[in-house]
Amino acid sequence: MYGMLTGIGLGLLPLLAILAWAGGTKAFRLVYAGSAGQLARRSRKLIAWAAYAAIASWAVAAVTLMLSAARAPVFWVDRLALQVPLAVLPTAMLGFVTVPRLRKLRLKAKGLDGALPYEVRAEAAHPGIVLPFHASALGALTAFYYAMEPPVPFRFIDAIMPLLAYGGVLGLLYVRHLHRWRKVSVLAAPLRYHAWGRFGRFAGTVAAVGAIAAVGIAIEQQSSKLPARMSMMAGEMDWGGGQQPIGTEIVHAHSEHGGHIAATEAAAVGSVEVTAAALRVGEGASTAAGMRKHDVRHVGGVGTVSLDQLTGPQDGKPDRTFTLVAQRQDVRLASGEVIKDAWAFNGELPGPELRMKKGELIEVKLVNQNVDEGVTLHWHGLDVPNAEDGVAGVTQNAVMPGQSYTYRFVAEQTGTYWYHSHQDSQEAVSRGLFGPLVVEPASEEGAVPLNTGGGQEAHAELGEPPEAKEFTAMTHIWDRVGLAVDGWTGVRKETVVPGTEVRLRLINTDDWVRQSYSVIGTSFRVVAIDGTDVNEPGLLAATRLELTTGGRYDLSFTMPNQPVFLAIGNGTKTGLLMTPDGKGEAPSELPSSEDVFIPTHYGKPTATAFGADSIFDRQFTMLLDNKLGFYNGAFNQLYTINGKVFPDTPMFMVQEGDLVHTTIINRSIVDHPMHLHGHHMLVLSRNGDNVDGSPWWSDTLDVQPGETYELAFRADNPGLWMDHCHNLEHAAAGMSMHLMYEGITSPYEVGSGTVNHPE
Repeated sequence: MYGMLTGIGLGLLPLLAILAWAGGTKAFRLVYAGSAGQLARRSRKLIAWAAYAAIASWAVAAVTLMLSAARAPVFWVDRLALQVPLAVLPTAMLGFVTVPRLRKLRLKAKGLDGALPYEVRAEAAHPGIVLPFHASALGALTAFYYAMEPPVPFRFIDAIMPLLAYGGVLGLLYVRHLHRWRKVSVLAAPLRYHAWGRFGRFAGTVAAVGAIAAVGIAIEQQSSKLPARMSMMAGEMDWGGGQQPIGTEIVHAHSEHGGHIAATEAAAVGSVEVTAAALRVGEGASTAAGMRKHDVRHVGGVGTVSLDQLTGPQDGKPDRTFTLVAQRQDVRLASGEVIKDAWAFNGELPGPELRMKKGELIEVKLVNQNVDEGVTLHWHGLDVPNAEDGVAGVTQNAVMPGQSYTYRFVAEQTGTYWYHSHQDSQEAVSRGLFGPLVVEPASEEGAVPLNTGGGQEAHAELGEPPEAKEFTAMTHIWDRVGLAVDGWTGVRKETVVPGTEVRLRLINTDDWVRQSYSVIGTSFRVVAIDGTDVNEPGLLAATRLELTTGGRYDLSFTMPNQPVFLAIGNGTKTGLLMTPDGKGEAPSELPSSEDVFIPTHYGKPTATAFGADSIFDRQFTMLLDNKLGFYNGAFNQLYTINGKVFPDTPMFMVQEGDLVHTTIINRSIVDHPMHLHGHHMLVLSRNGDNVDGSPWWSDTLDVQPGETYELAFRADNPGLWMDHCHNLEHAAAGMSMHLMYEGITSPYEVGSGTVNHPE
């Protein structure tokens, strides 16, 4: 509803501008009527144009009132304070000034024959007839500007300049119409409309306005260009209302020289002890002795640690070793289609699955064979030490062709995750640099290794329950091929013995796609969200799942003695068909009615270390919106956080151990899956509805238009962490910011003068 109302309101403003300007053009020409009858007819039609404009302005007000009745003030206060007055007040002038004059003029004209007396013609040129039309048109355009460039967070003083410009233009128009009216009042001869003269004056005005606008646009375009080199630490610091070390200051990211040093010094000053642990070791880790910690204390008020020291264990033999080679090549999907000039890991699309157990020391060697743009490895959703996070320009330099880089970390959380390059991530992910990552429970936690195939019939013959079976459903839309699941297009068939416990790991990789999933043929449970188990999940049926970009759901069910189909997308042409005998076909259509799964009340509550009633050390607000503007020299649709785009977005500053509360509000008309690196967020409420089912933990939260979420997390993983929209097109257009721990510095830079381009 929010998106629909916002879209309607947005469309009404240019409609109002067109109607009012058309009426103003006709009102301007009213004085040139050739006879009394013609003047009467034109006056009557102008009353109708005034009514059209008034209806459009009332609709703008009605939409805003509907928003105010359904949403918090942050969604509509600027609309009510700016857009509604600009739309309604000028059209009110039409009703109170213009229409009465037109009615009187029409009555006078109807009582006349032949040529018009000059005094009647003069009344047709009165500013009170034409100016309100022009005021309505310009008011609608000014309101449309505010819709495209919303002043958020709203402060009236920040919005004053367009209002002053609007008033100035109206003043000039009033002087122009007043001069014309006085001129007409002293003429006794009929006026003639000189079309070419009018066109010439109009063209001259447009040229002058265009020249002024061109200068302003050129200045705006130039000022939007990002510096060639800048630190990710530069920017405005937001301490969330908590303790702020003495000496911190705002460091402007557009300062090309000295920004890194100033930001480092500003972040370092304070008297609070900072402990930066390189690793939070999981229970049962066989390599705990290899852990390195960095205990940094302020001495004389200053103390810092570089994030490149916040590594995983650098000593000890790894429990598992992987090598991923990034290369550009033509790759054949499992279903046979060839992806031309793909970017792939180990020649596979998706990349090979990395499977490990909780507590194991993992070593992954990344080799860049020939991807000229560079690569990294980011472990999406897996909370690793900061130096292992794999973000170019933030935690490392991009790995260029011929280079390699080794990541070492302990896998501390079980669940479903994925990895992808975080260098030119929008293009890298779309072209194939990603793959699944699964962390199984440690053996001492009672885990039973999952068998992905074979051996089930023997168990069934002995009367024993068959081994559990699982499938990863990693969706991606390939250029010129379409939607594929784990490299398979169409319907993939698998044989599953009845009675088998089946686990489906759903991973959505697609930029700006909320992927749909339907399970047909059995009831099921959602047993994990973003890698975290759901407590006592209930059975679901006739329920559609929707996954945002980067999000994951784990489903489980017991295989019945009939086919089960996982439909992916908006139909049944793509998906996974599981049958007892390997036969059967996918259903021809989806169920006619399905509820959309929302985790707010799903599962059973259980204790957590903190919650909605906790006392928080920091409280932040992320206000998401969109606007038109220049970014790095290009005009684009921009996606903003608190009214700004990177690098002017704020840095959320924390101290290690802080309990952090964040409110995310999406004022825009598109989805924003917000992804915080290095931490899992506990969802406290959705649109004012408290979470009272299983604790809902997320690392990639789908914030849809008009939605508000309250979240909490513990700042227990020191570093400099990206917090961005995982619609990577949005992140590339500026919807990116950082969570920064006091006392942590980064030696890395981004920009055209570096090899690092994380988005």
